[in-house]
Amino acid sequence: MGKIKNIYDKLRNRWGVNSFWQFLLIMTVFATTGFSILYVRTWVFDLLGITKDISIFWRILLSIGIIMPIYQILLLFYGFIFGQFRFFWNFEKRFLGRFAAILPFRKKKENQTSVNKDA
Repeated sequence: MGKIKNIYDKLRNRWGVNSFWQFLLIMTVFATTGFSILYVRTWVFDLLGITKDISIFWRILLSIGIIMPIYQILLLFYGFIFGQFRFFWNFEKRFLGRFAAILPFRKKKENQTSVNKDA
């Protein structure tokens, strides 16, 4: 039981959660979204004609490219339904910021510590 409490405390502090009930709602949103995406993935793959005959490599790539954005939208939707939209909106902004940081074509910020050219 000590390990679970340790994980709970770490997540609560990291996320800035005020109460056990808020933490429980957040975990419920994650669980509901994860469960829902299983059905959505099956439906989308059937709609697009993606079968098990296609290589696992391509199915994984398609899952990342198609299902991941749908997951993010569902996360915000369920966050709204469970009254935790603000938490998940901030969560999404952090996630998308980290995701954009790995993209090769993103704009690079100017080095703010560079020497002033006018001096």
